[in-house]
Amino acid sequence: MQIGHDLDRRFPGHGTFTFGDSAALSGRLLALVRSGAKTATCDALRNALLAGEDMPRLGGYDVVLDWSGVPALVVQTTEVTVLRFCDVEADFALAEGENDSLQGWRDDHRAYFERNGGWSPEMELVCERFKLIEDLA
Repeated sequence: MQIGHDLDRRFPGHGTFTFGDSAALSGRLLALVRSGAKTATCDALRNALLAGEDMPRLGGYDVVLDWSGVPALVVQTTEVTVLRFCDVEADFALAEGENDSLQGWRDDHRAYFERNGGWSPEMELVCERFKLIEDLA
């Protein structure tokens, strides 16, 4: 997706994505990245496969869009792993910045996945760690 000449030039080959499944959740997650509390994210592997999306690439850049589709942040992928939901450990869950415990992460993410295509403890997740490169606000 072409975002804008300057971003496309500075971050060639970048991907794009939006956090969450609502404007409120998206805004909350963007704020967590901006504060430094959120340095990881995940999604169901099935979503990437069904949509024909590319997997995050180590060292690759993504432009994170706000809920209305406006570029909000640029992040760079520092780690990508595929894990079953039940195998996600506390260090990754806490790096997502949304909860203060693994159980809180499990509860919130189970609800999210149930709203978005179904949940299973065995479901595979694309788990990505990233660093904030630029805040476009």
